[in-house]
Amino acid sequence: MEGASFGAGRAGAALDPVSFARRPQTLLRVASWVFSIAVFGPIVNEGYVNADSGPELRCVFNGNAGACRFGVALGLGAFLACVAFLLLDVRFQQISSVRDRRRAVLLDLGFSGLWSFLWFVGFCFLTNQWQRTAPGPGAAQAGDAARAAIAFSFFSVLSWVALTVKALQRLRLGTDMSLFATEQLGAGAGQAYPGYPVGSGMEGTETYQSPPFTETLNASPKGYQVPAY
Repeated sequence: MEGASFGAGRAGAALDPVSFARRPQTLLRVASWVFSIAVFGPIVNEGYVNADSGPELRCVFNGNAGACRFGVALGLGAFLACVAFLLLDVRFQQISSVRDRRRAVLLDLGFSGLWSFLWFVGFCFLTNQWQRTAPGPGAAQAGDAARAAIAFSFFSVLSWVALTVKALQRLRLGTDMSLFATEQLGAGAGQAYPGYPVGSGMEGTETYQSPPFTETLNASPKGYQVPAY
C-alpha cells in the first residue's frame, strides 16, 4: 500500500532500487549533493589567491575570508546531509514505528528548510562580495571558480526548497491508521461473528409434540362429591 505512512508502504516491504532511484526526492537529493560539491570544491581549490601586496593567500571574494569559509561550510554540510538523508530514505521503509517515521520526516523538513535559508544567505553574501572585488590578476585567475560557486549556490537554493516542499507533503500525508489496525487484527478481522447453531433439518414436528407432563387432571376424581348448595 504505497503512500500509507508518510509516503511509504508497509514496514518491512522489499525496496525496489529502480523505483527508488526514480523518485523525485531521490533525484533532488542527488542534485543537491552535486551542487554542494560544485560550491565548496572551487572555493577550496581556487578560492584563495596571492595578494597583490605580498605572498600571503587571500579569499577571492573581496579578500573576505569569512565568505570563503561560509561557502565551504555550507557546501560540506549539504554534502554530508545529502548522504545521510539518502541512507535514511533507504531505511525508511524498514521503520515500523509510526512515531519514528514522523520524527524522520520532521528532521528532514527542519533541516531542508534551514539549509534553504542558509543557501539563500550564502548566495546573497557571495554575490555581494564578488561585486565588491577589485579587478586584478587574482580576480581574473579565480574568476571562473567564484562565478561557479555563486551559480551553484543559487541552484542549491532551488533544490533545497524543493526538498522542503517534498518533506512538507510527506508530513501532511501522515499515516493511514487503518493499515496498522488491519495488521494488528490479522486476516480474520473482517469475518463476521458466528450466529446461533441451526438444526440439521431432520427435526420434525414430532420432536416436541407432547407436553412435558402427560398426565391429565381429572375434573371429578374418585371419592369426591361435589357439594350441592
